[in-house]
Order: sequence, then C-alpha cells, then structure tokens
Amino acid sequence: MGKVQWKGGTMLSPLPAVLVSCGTMEESNLITIAWTGIVNSVPPKTYVSIRPDRFSYDIIKKNRQFVINTVTPAMVRSLDFCGVASGRDVDKFAKCRLNKLSGSTVSCPLVAESPVSLECHVTDIIPLGSHSMFLADIKAVQVDESLIDESGKLHLAKAGLVSYTHGEYFAQGKRLGKFGFAVKKKR
Repeated sequence: MGKVQWKGGTMLSPLPAVLVSCGTMEESNLITIAWTGIVNSVPPKTYVSIRPDRFSYDIIKKNRQFVINTVTPAMVRSLDFCGVASGRDVDKFAKCRLNKLSGSTVSCPLVAESPVSLECHVTDIIPLGSHSMFLADIKAVQVDESLIDESGKLHLAKAGLVSYTHGEYFAQGKRLGKFGFAVKKKR
C-alpha cells in the first residue's frame, strides 16, 4: 500500500472536543477547544492552545484559570455553537441553556452538564505562532456521580465523550481492548 506525502499539518486525530469555561461566575465565557491534551502525570498538567484574537484568550491570560469541560453527544450542538459564536456578542451559557457550577479551586464556572470538568491553573503561556499554549496544573477534577459505581470506580466510557476529527465531531466508539491486553498472559 502506498502513501501520498503532504506538507506538515494538523493531522493527528481524534482529539478531545471540549468546552473551556473562563472568567468569573458573573462574567464568564465558553470556548470550544480541540487543541488540548495531557502533558504530564505528576504533577497533573494539561494545556489549551488558543488564537490571541479569540475573546477567551485575554480572559484566561488575565485570570490564569480555566476549566476543561468534557462533552457528551447531547451537548454537541452547544459545543459547535461555542466554537463559532463570540463571547463578545453573546452570553454562551444562556444561549446554550448550560448551567454554571462553582469550582473548588477556580473562580470561573464549571459546566454542570459536563460529565468531567478539570479545574486548571495556568503556569506558563507559550507563544507558538497562530496559537499560544496555556500550560496549566490540574488542581481538581469534578466527575458526574452517575459515572462512579458503588465501589468508587470511574466508568468514563458510559459518558460517550465527543472527539474531533478533521472538521467533524464523533462520539466515543466501541471498546477494542484494555491497556496491556497485548502482553497479558492467556489463561
């Protein structure tokens, strides 16, 4: 099988598609982000990359806090809207009928409908070109109790989290294996 060579580009997919909340409980905004991920385990660190002309950029730069809110298929219309509308012109929480929750370590709101929300404190802002990366410590994680069983185990697959692949949104699909299954001894 042959391959066709293209110039370097953003072809790593799928990516988590998330709603990032910022600001304060009174003056907040939501921005759709696909340029995000985990960069370290101990301490837990994440990032979001945002164009400097986006409304949320200056809010996060000033407050040095944000919340990464994961998204379910029921929230995908709001996810898309928050990526194309500007917080300069519309209250996205109100327009999308999303509810705010207070965080435990941040002044910005969490999205109540989100199954998992990561409370983040910015440690570094790294200009990269078209975007700047906000590198952050994950200070707290808020998890919907419906995803936790009676023994305290998280069942995140039940949330059907949304991902982004080259301009399209997808719900998490079928399980193909479990970490380490390729080397597990057969019974």
